[in-house]
Amino acid sequence: MKRITMLVVLLGAVGTALLSGGCNGGSGGGLVVDPANFTLLINNPFFPLVPGTTFIYEGTKDGEAARDEFAVTNRTKVIQGVTCREVTDKAFVAGVLEETTLDWFAQDKAGNVWYFGEDTKELDDNGNVVSTEGSFEAGVSGAQAGIVMKANPTVGETYFQERAKNVAEDQATVLSLNATANVPFGNFTNCLKTKEFTRLSPGAVEEKFYARGVGFVLSNKVQGGSEQVKLKQIINP
Repeated sequence: MKRITMLVVLLGAVGTALLSGGCNGGSGGGLVVDPANFTLLINNPFFPLVPGTTFIYEGTKDGEAARDEFAVTNRTKVIQGVTCREVTDKAFVAGVLEETTLDWFAQDKAGNVWYFGEDTKELDDNGNVVSTEGSFEAGVSGAQAGIVMKANPTVGETYFQERAKNVAEDQATVLSLNATANVPFGNFTNCLKTKEFTRLSPGAVEEKFYARGVGFVLSNKVQGGSEQVKLKQIINP
């Protein structure tokens, strides 16, 4: 997934899915992973992942046509004792496959969707792997799981989506719960709008929109480049 303040609390969290350590993004702590607190059923209204569903996005990247295929598979991967749903993400620019990624998600009993890692491969025009930068797995080399979608987003809160030092440190800030997004797939109101950024790419900022009952529908890079993707189609199982 190409995504300051430490997550303070998992709103509505239950059991032992608790914070340990500090409350700022600069140091310390992380989220405690209790496998008993997780499920493969990912039905958060802003980020539902139904196996067999493929989301098709189209837009532009630095002036060229861009397409993204985000497919929820039936495959799983056990990470830190948690059975995670595997998603394949293929990014095309000017019709050429530029990047392939395996993402791993699970949802806790409170409804927060956790991000346990990614296996990313950047490709050249001939399909050769030229970089795996950004790849990480929670529990390996100090990496920790993050939260990709909160159960109860609150305007103003900031949280880590990825916690792999100097590798993947994406964060999100909730900007609005009543934003509007107009995309080829439809027009949506009362959307969740976030600002997503990372200290590893200073000055690069994206704004993302999530529609209730649908998921991610729109992304605009507002700093650090020119990129926009819009939901065009959903292929259901």
